[in-house]
Amino acid sequence: MTDKVRDQDKTHFGYKDVKPDDKEKLVAGVFHSVADSYDAMNDLMSMGVHRLWKRFTIELSAVRKGHQVLDIAGGTGDLTKQFSRLVGDTGRVVLADINDSMLRVGRDRLIDQGIVGNVEYVQANAECLPFPENTFDCITIAFGLRNVTDKAEALRSMCRVLKPGGRLLILEFSKTNNPLLTKAYDAYSFSLLPAMGKLVAGDSESYRYLAESIRKHPDQATLEAMMKEAGFVNTTYHNMTGGIVALHKGIKP
Repeated sequence: MTDKVRDQDKTHFGYKDVKPDDKEKLVAGVFHSVADSYDAMNDLMSMGVHRLWKRFTIELSAVRKGHQVLDIAGGTGDLTKQFSRLVGDTGRVVLADINDSMLRVGRDRLIDQGIVGNVEYVQANAECLPFPENTFDCITIAFGLRNVTDKAEALRSMCRVLKPGGRLLILEFSKTNNPLLTKAYDAYSFSLLPAMGKLVAGDSESYRYLAESIRKHPDQATLEAMMKEAGFVNTTYHNMTGGIVALHKGIKP
């Protein structure tokens, strides 16, 4: 995306229309605000189910000893911790996040748990990943793609740095086709979620944005089509919890 396009185009920050360059700053502000309480809120918001979603992601990754893994928007390091164990001493895991507050929390948490030696930490924008072509066997991005300004550019960047045959896994909130579940989920997202954010993190507006960002994210079929457009093949997706969350997979040819 050129600077000229970024100046002229509009994108969304939740339900608000903003300039693309402004969105990056606004999203950064959200995650600076919630970084220290991020883990506690994840457990509370999902009643712990996010751990099952991430476990399925790990299983589908097929990561093994010696692999090179990139965990984009890795936040507090849930996936990185498991990948570190799987790749062993001969492998490498890069925890990447655009937000330095989240990266700091993730690094401190993993070091405190003794996860050292095969993990690196890189502050990076998913739209322009600072790695050579054909570097990684697997890339994951969990609950981060919806915050990326130019998702198509990010998908192309991920495809570029994957090795041929490498796989991309996108774990993200998505759309349910069950009207009753949708109604209940909307009530939860726009009433209870901001209230919990206020109570636990002292920040209701950031969690209101997170709820809105889910509604603006592409649905399952649209995201799969975007992955194909970016160069991925053998794309699939798995709905979980009634489609509230979906795990997309694609292979670099």
